[in-house]
Amino acid sequence: MLKITLIFIGLLIISSSATSDDVTQKDEILSISSQIPGGDFVLSSSQGKFSLEQLRGKVVLLFFGYTQCPDVCPTSLSLLAQALNELSEDELQSVQAVFVSVDPKRDTFKVLDEYVSYFHPNLTGITGSESEIAEVAKRYGAQYEEVALEGSSFGYAVNHSAETYMITPEGELRFMFPHQTPSFVILEAIRYLLASQ
Repeated sequence: MLKITLIFIGLLIISSSATSDDVTQKDEILSISSQIPGGDFVLSSSQGKFSLEQLRGKVVLLFFGYTQCPDVCPTSLSLLAQALNELSEDELQSVQAVFVSVDPKRDTFKVLDEYVSYFHPNLTGITGSESEIAEVAKRYGAQYEEVALEGSSFGYAVNHSAETYMITPEGELRFMFPHQTPSFVILEAIRYLLASQ
């Protein structure tokens, strides 16, 4: 059943990408490559510039959110951490989780570091300028929108999509897990990609 689930999720990625059969005219607005989700990017962490390319050889779990998120982010990161906690020390050396903050106005590097360290040591918090974040989110199909909170000391919230993206050691997006995907499914997918190296 678990392998069927992974295959189905993998097919969602494949079916959402364009193939040569999808392009019937030379003057298509979008090229095939621009429709395939994922890809390398550069943002920043408290340690300096952070590039996805520097994680080649590792399975990467990528999540877009913000530290003041009341429920979706803590739930997703807790499930991700549960999966990481089941890995052996050797396996953990080949896995990296990354939290991309879509709230750069409030999520400083200090705030990000404190937040991600609560969940797991293999989780890194990164962010960038509003335009840099928007570009990375667009590549992965992640969506977010600032919403004013009248009468709240928070001032605003950020509504955002809640998929967890799993990237192969070669840097290719392989799986997208919807919100509240059980940790054992994420764990199985990690081990599947590690075994495929």
